[in-house]
Amino acid sequence: MDRAPLDTLNRRSMLGITAGWSALAAAGALAQDAPATSPDAASQEPAGPFSFETVIGQARRLASEAHEPRQIELKGTFAELDYDHYRAIRFRPERRLWQGEKRGFELDLLPPGFYYKDRIDIALVTDGVVHTLDFDPNVFHYHPDYFAAPDGAAPADAPHDLAYSGFRVRFPINRPDVMDEFLVFQGASYFRAVARDQLYGLSARGLALGTGGPEGEEFPLFRQFWVHQPEVAATSLTIHALLDSPSVTGAYQFTVRPGAETVMDVQSVLFPRAELTGVGIAPLTSMYFFGPKSRARIDDYRDAVHDSSGLQMVTGSGERIWRPLDNPLALQFSAFSDHDPQGFGLTQRERAFTHYEDAEARYERRPSAWVAPSNAWGRGSVVLIEIPTDTEFNDNIVAFWRPAEPLVEGSEHRFDYRLLWSGQPPDETPLARVVASRGGVKVAVPEHRSFVVDFALGELPFEGLEPRVTASAGEIMHVALVRLPAEARARAIITFDPQDAGLAELRLFLVDGEGRTASETWLARWTPR
Repeated sequence: MDRAPLDTLNRRSMLGITAGWSALAAAGALAQDAPATSPDAASQEPAGPFSFETVIGQARRLASEAHEPRQIELKGTFAELDYDHYRAIRFRPERRLWQGEKRGFELDLLPPGFYYKDRIDIALVTDGVVHTLDFDPNVFHYHPDYFAAPDGAAPADAPHDLAYSGFRVRFPINRPDVMDEFLVFQGASYFRAVARDQLYGLSARGLALGTGGPEGEEFPLFRQFWVHQPEVAATSLTIHALLDSPSVTGAYQFTVRPGAETVMDVQSVLFPRAELTGVGIAPLTSMYFFGPKSRARIDDYRDAVHDSSGLQMVTGSGERIWRPLDNPLALQFSAFSDHDPQGFGLTQRERAFTHYEDAEARYERRPSAWVAPSNAWGRGSVVLIEIPTDTEFNDNIVAFWRPAEPLVEGSEHRFDYRLLWSGQPPDETPLARVVASRGGVKVAVPEHRSFVVDFALGELPFEGLEPRVTASAGEIMHVALVRLPAEARARAIITFDPQDAGLAELRLFLVDGEGRTASETWLARWTPR
């Protein structure tokens, strides 16, 4: 199996290179037509026009065959590129697909090189007919400070027999006259999106395999994409993808609607080549470096640095859970058992600039991502993996759904869900919500710990509310609930004696005067620092 050791993902090299590139005026007299296409008869079923069923059929057949690696030999201009040279190759704005056709969406293609060495086939679908995009090095601008080519033209040694590494999608998401990038697919099965007024942050994946396991992680690859040409003035875009790895194949359909919230309806069908015990459905990957709850090891002028502040869940029974994230000393694995979950996601709750004080990264503008299953997912667990990191440039947080039973070889499994990129996941519950978590040593008794959890009460009255706290190890010495000066805010103050525990799970929620649950549940893991 193609496996790599479990480690943090380097955001700068692995994902950051595809985000936030500004438009670049092209130089030189190049043709302004779209990249070359050719009919792709092999991608079509004989029975009729291309559809999701076509992709499902390909994935099913591929699962019965031996896995073949898709890496290509990078050569010429694209060989041995470092980070800066790769960044200096940019898609020419005048070569965007559908530019000037008023279809609502435009498409940029991404070059091979650097970490991107897999052959990715990209095709357009028009009226059910597939046309593969042939690789053309002339669609890119090559910065003359890095490449010996006049006016940004393709160097003489730029080959024509490679493949694109992915694509980005543009839409007037912020202003009607600007085609902003809001979605990118590149690298293994990774993709990222933003909503209006947001910056790229956390990522999603098609599938996770072996994450957190002792054998290391296998990274399935979206080996082929089919992007459907949108209608004029379209507000949604359909993308199909074929997943492949030594252990599994899969067919995916993404129906994407960008806006104040960017909505992706995802349909997926998996075909295991081998028994899958460590599978992760709808995986999300993010970064948590430090925050007010845990910054003892951090020497930094900022108060917090993270793309996501917590794992949010709504269980099948309707319990609402908030688990603040951590940057631990050792890898931490948490599994929250459930049956037919209503949703889970990695959320960035703190939306004030003053929480971060970072004028460059603007962490307050990073999106939250929410997974809401569209069909019954059965028994399983929401899994959270927290990996130690000493820098903000590493993605060290992973969350996904893990079915209770292995996916056996030769079977078929369907997992459909809505993936929402937004400021906050939609939730109309009247329950109080956690808005801040802090922790530190108890000054009067250094062996004790203090936890401070702030709740936004909304319309709930403070009178009659009481905290309920438990710990899996150690002892809760004291708990109190006080009203804060801020409007409709309450603070729970917990004194915890860990005793000789090496780990403890703390659980807190509020009840009203009649003993009914009045807040979401705060879950936190304590480990020695």
